[in-house]
Amino acid sequence: MTFRIGIISDTHGLLWPEAERRLAGVDHIIHGGDIGRHDIIAAFRRIAPVTAIKGNVDTDDWANEYSHTELVRLAGRSIFVLHDLQALRVDPIALSIDVVVSGHSHVPKVEMVGGVLYLNPGSAGRRRFRLPITLATLDITPDGLRPTIHDLGQG
Repeated sequence: MTFRIGIISDTHGLLWPEAERRLAGVDHIIHGGDIGRHDIIAAFRRIAPVTAIKGNVDTDDWANEYSHTELVRLAGRSIFVLHDLQALRVDPIALSIDVVVSGHSHVPKVEMVGGVLYLNPGSAGRRRFRLPITLATLDITPDGLRPTIHDLGQG
């Protein structure tokens, strides 16, 4: 059986219809910060349960309900979420973390280091520089983790 997680970050208050379509049918959504507006997470909650953290632009009162990091266990896997990977102050290997999700850089990246999957879904907000507008899905299967970056083709 496959458990699919939609992973999105850096929406900066913008929710593309293509992002909602791409996330339709996922079992859980993780938002890696820089949400931008209080209603973004509400829209995602209409699709699936959500784990979200705040990023550096999430400074208004509505963002107080979110922490800077979250550790969530989904489908038997441990996932640590923070906005800026440079701020990582825990040892994922020592804590038996399977996946580290981050955002902030707007650069999509999938990298396996020491048995830990580091996943940055890129930015799903307005185009910045020449970077693509992206999000990711992570399939947790009996055979392992299958991350995929999806270009939303916007902007």
